[in-house]
This record gives sequence, structure tokens and C-alpha cells, in this order.
Amino acid sequence: MLSSPQDEQFRRDIREWLAGNLTGRFAALLDAGGPGREHEAHAERLAWNRHLAAAGWTCLGWPPEHGGRGATLAQQVIFYEEYARSRAPARVGYLGEELLGPTLIAFGTPAQQRRFLQPIKAVEELWCQGYSEPGAGSDLAAVSTSARLVKGEGEAGGEWVITGQKVWTSLAAEADWCFVLARTEPGSRRGAGLSYLLVPMRQQGVTVRPIRQPTCTSEFNEVFFDDARTHASLVVGEVGDGWRVARATLAIERGVATLGQQVGFERELRRLVELARQTGASGDPLLRDRLARAWIGLEALRAHALRTLAAGPAGPGAATGPSVLKLLWSRWHQDLGELAMDVLGAPSMVARGAPYDLDDWQRLFLFSRADTIYGGSDEIQRTIIAERALGLPRAARA
Repeated sequence: MLSSPQDEQFRRDIREWLAGNLTGRFAALLDAGGPGREHEAHAERLAWNRHLAAAGWTCLGWPPEHGGRGATLAQQVIFYEEYARSRAPARVGYLGEELLGPTLIAFGTPAQQRRFLQPIKAVEELWCQGYSEPGAGSDLAAVSTSARLVKGEGEAGGEWVITGQKVWTSLAAEADWCFVLARTEPGSRRGAGLSYLLVPMRQQGVTVRPIRQPTCTSEFNEVFFDDARTHASLVVGEVGDGWRVARATLAIERGVATLGQQVGFERELRRLVELARQTGASGDPLLRDRLARAWIGLEALRAHALRTLAAGPAGPGAATGPSVLKLLWSRWHQDLGELAMDVLGAPSMVARGAPYDLDDWQRLFLFSRADTIYGGSDEIQRTIIAERALGLPRAARA
């Protein structure tokens, strides 16, 4: 992706701002948070995220009329790259900023946009995603969580009453709101009859139960809706058209932010190469070959991401590009975790302290087992590619 003089000035601006602000009370937050480590310094990272927002460094790609900066694709890539290179902490408002915000801009009503976009931009309200269920994780169209519309009196407009269970809901314990995919047409099947609802989390009828992971952290949660309520107007898009809206959100999830993610991957790989040199593992020709292949794979991953983003939503391969990207990065990162264990050798099996104090490599290995599952499992991504790109017959579904 070619950079213009304006882009390079943008790079200097964000690099200088980060260098000047990751100091003082924020200096201790370097590298804090992220997948498998969302428990780290949450309150402090929230303060940092709001500081970032106050300086105008959130929602860069949103149109100016919705509070964004209207940054170009190249500038958004630059931001994510420089943010990752600065070792700035993982942002706590990314689900609202990167997923729900763009979805509301594309599908929301003016009233919904007025109500929610500014609090998202200012990181005043945090969001979680209510998609997966115990019986509908990878097969998202099989969701059974239901919502029925109860009419209100006068101008009240009524409420949606939601019943069901969601699972693997990231950051639900901290979220103020959840965007929920629910079945609003009784008897409907698959993607038909689903609606995309905005549901307040802090109410009677919503229960969050953390899921303890092999890393001993709990950023994933189960969420139970027992006659939880939200206003009738808080459906995004048309009633019954939630499958289309939900798929759009998933496509957004695999967008420009993946470039910043890959900068983090590159940093992990460089640290692993240095570790291999220190331990002597780099002398093993098989491990040295795997490290070289990891570097080649990361370069291919970046090239594919840039090509997919540059092509845009109407470009060639747009229907399957996000699925290919998800397959590539999840498998690469999981392989890196396995490679780290082999570089460490036998010591990788021993916690560094009692009762279960993991080092960064052990945490990477354990948490990356989920990479090929969350955000759309490998099996589902391959099915999407087979059907939409290769034209193979549709897989049998219940």
C-alpha cells in the first residue's frame, strides 16, 4: 500500500503523540491487555482509552458527520501499525468502536446513531457481542435465543423480551450493552426470522457467568437472558433481517484492525527468534526451518490482508476474503504457540510459580488454542469458501 506525503505526516503525528503520552501514569500500561490478558489493568486501560478518545484518536475511519475523522484506509492501517509498535495497551472499547459503530453507521436509524455513536467514540459505554450459543457457536444461523415484542401503551412503543443463552461472550462482565442476534419470528429456521437487537446489560434478567479458561483468565463468559428487556426501537435494520446485519458485523471484525494485530504477531515472532538464539534451539535445523516458515507466513498474511482491504467490499473475492484472512491468521498464530513450546522444550511444561503462574509463552500457547474457534471456526470458514468461491454444493444443515 503506497503512502502519500499526507499519510507520512499522519504517521509522524500518531507516532509522536503516542511517544508523548505513554508516559507518567500510563507508562506502566505498555503491552497490557489483549487476548488472554484482558484482566490486566482494566480500569487503567479504560482511562487510557478515554484519554485517546479525548485527543481524537478513536473512530478514525468513521465519517466526520458521525464523529469520526474520515481517515483513509491507508491512514487507518498506519494508526493500527504505529499503535501496536508503540506497545500501547489493548483498548477496552474496541467492540463498540470497531464492530457496532460501523454497523450502526451502515444500518442504524438516525435516532440510534444519535443515541449510541457519541458514547462509543468517547468510550463512555462498553459493548459485548451476543452471537454464539451452546448449540449455535460455529453454526451461527442456528441461534435459538428468542425475542418477542410486547406492545406498549400510547407512545411507549413496547419492548422486546429476550430469553436464551449466549456463550463465549468476550468482556460481558464489563459491558454496558450487548448487540444480540435473536430469533424474533417463532418457527423460523436458519438465517430467516433473526433480528439484531441492542440490549442493556445492567438490568434484572441478565446474568453473566465467567468461563474459566486454561490460562486461568475469564474474558469469555456465558450470558443468560431471562425475560430481559430492551426498547422496541432498538432493532438494527429491519425486523427479521438480522442475519444480514450480523454478517456485515463479522466482515467488519476482520477488517483493517487485523494489520495492527499482525504487528503484534511480528513482535511475538521476533521475541521467539531471540529466545531460540538464547536457548540454543536455533541450532536445531528443524526448529530453524519452522521459524523461517513462520516469518514467510506472516509476510504472506500481511500481503493478503492489504490486498483484501484495498479491494473493498465490492472487489473480487469480497465474499470470501474475510474468511480466508481468518483462516490464515488463526492457524498461523496457533502454530506460533506450538512452536514456542518446542523452542522452550521441557521447561515449557512447568509453571514459573505457584499455584499456576504462567509465562507469556505458555499463555500464548494455551490461549491460541481458541484462535481457530472464536470469531468463526475454521470449519465454518472453509465451508463459506467452498460454497461462495468454489461453487461447491451447500453442506447439509439441520
